[in-house]
Amino acid sequence: MSAAPGSPALKALVVDDESLARARMRILLGDCTEPSAQWVGEAANAVEAMAMAQHQPLDVAFIDIHMPGADGLTLARSLQALAQPPALVFVTAHAEHAVEAFDLEAADYLTKPVRLERLQAALQKVERLAQSRRGLEAHLPQEDVLIIQERGRTERVPLRHVLYFKAELKYITVRTANRSYILDGALNDLEEKYRRDFVRVHRNALIARRAVCALEKHFDADEGEGWAVRLNGVDERLAVSRRQLAAVRELISR
Repeated sequence: MSAAPGSPALKALVVDDESLARARMRILLGDCTEPSAQWVGEAANAVEAMAMAQHQPLDVAFIDIHMPGADGLTLARSLQALAQPPALVFVTAHAEHAVEAFDLEAADYLTKPVRLERLQAALQKVERLAQSRRGLEAHLPQEDVLIIQERGRTERVPLRHVLYFKAELKYITVRTANRSYILDGALNDLEEKYRRDFVRVHRNALIARRAVCALEKHFDADEGEGWAVRLNGVDERLAVSRRQLAAVRELISR
């Protein structure tokens, strides 16, 4: 199956520690048609590849498996965590990693030296995957997702997993049932954007409406006696300001 006439070229990144291998792939990609490929960059290692992938959209990444430092399989897992991950095509002189490559849902696995016909077939697989994804997304409701950059990796956290946002110093703690994340931003912006699903309970906290479990008496060393809200999925309680007490009671009564 080939791309429809007039389809945009697939944006391709080539990752290989051998400069001659990258040069050969660049020439081969330039000769591909139906679908065609647009060379958007090359990288000699996983660090360079991630830096490029985080700053430009990619349709496909051609990845050598054996590289100094993080290998191609490790890079592939990092690329899959991106907000819009590219299709993965492994290119290697060794065939022993094929099973693991396909466990990572690779579109294809090419052995060196790569032939033009085989590369063209790989691009056709990538195009089919892209078309299937576009068709699926067109029929699915769009889910709100937080893109969180933390310790050199990018994670997608579905908003439906978030139990609360809490402003602490210059950052916001994003809490799910499984773990906490750190997010740059302003609590006021999150409140405005997600007011349908979250409600402010304190000047420093928003909670998920669906997660409210109980309202309890609470004593705070700084603020004295007051109220705190308990959420399903976490043990800690969050202080409720007097100003927001009525809103939380309304949630509890529903």
